[in-house]
Amino acid sequence: MTQTTAPTNEDSLSGFVYALSAYLLWGFLPLYMKALAHVPPTEVIAHRILWSLPIAVAVLWYRGRTDDLKTALRSPRMLAMGAATATLISVNWGIYVWAIGSGHAMEAALGYYINPLFSVLLGRLLLGERLHPAQWAAIALAAAAVLLLTVEAGSLPIVALSLTLTWGFYAYLKKSLPIGPNQGFTLEVALLTPFALAYIAYAWVTGQSHFAQGVSTDTALLLGCGAVTAIPLMLYANGAKGLRLSTIAMMQYIAPTMIFLSAVFLFGEPFGQARAIAFPMIWAALAIFTAAMLTARRQSLRAGRSS
Repeated sequence: MTQTTAPTNEDSLSGFVYALSAYLLWGFLPLYMKALAHVPPTEVIAHRILWSLPIAVAVLWYRGRTDDLKTALRSPRMLAMGAATATLISVNWGIYVWAIGSGHAMEAALGYYINPLFSVLLGRLLLGERLHPAQWAAIALAAAAVLLLTVEAGSLPIVALSLTLTWGFYAYLKKSLPIGPNQGFTLEVALLTPFALAYIAYAWVTGQSHFAQGVSTDTALLLGCGAVTAIPLMLYANGAKGLRLSTIAMMQYIAPTMIFLSAVFLFGEPFGQARAIAFPMIWAALAIFTAAMLTARRQSLRAGRSS
């Protein structure tokens, strides 16, 4: 999921449709990745990168923004920042693909549930943003849920925390990238493409490739990795422009909820007692967080009208 420019003050129908489409596509993504569970995650990621690039470039060309990409490619600072965000997003994708394929979809859902709270905490620690008591309570409740899962399993929920950390820092750094979200995504996949091509060539030469090796389904799914990666990211980037921050905050729980339901009802992952306690704690934390955010927004709007 990428960061966007400042949201508008009112929700637009087009913004809602764009954002809802993105979240639904992300929610169904585990079904797609489950079909590729027999393919090594590194190969899946390589194809996600490779086939995302022509889509991203086509979108920039259609919108007349290819000059922004050329400027970024000539700027050492932007290249360095793009390399950092590209590294984080590729690691995030790799963990996610591995989690879905290896029966850890529920942990993936947990990671994306926790992510908004982690982003708020990052804002406090790195940007000095003030947190209301309700936000601290939400973070504490989520931390308690993670502690419960850790004690029950005897180890940290590494998959969930890894997804939270990589996406959280990706979003934080993405805010500092001085180009638009579509241009930023294109820059990231452009920087990653040489590595993706090198891996695909290595897999082909060593006979480990699943692409164009006689199984047409594998080839089609790997080709489609570009679309299922680039399209929802770009839908989200454009949808968020036409929505209030509070609306986006409410909608961002659609995808992890769909992942959670897929894990329980389609993939048959176990939902033991600890998870039956921890997940409601996370949901309660998110409810507290969202309510606090909406209250703060209403107060800000009232203050603005009265000034």
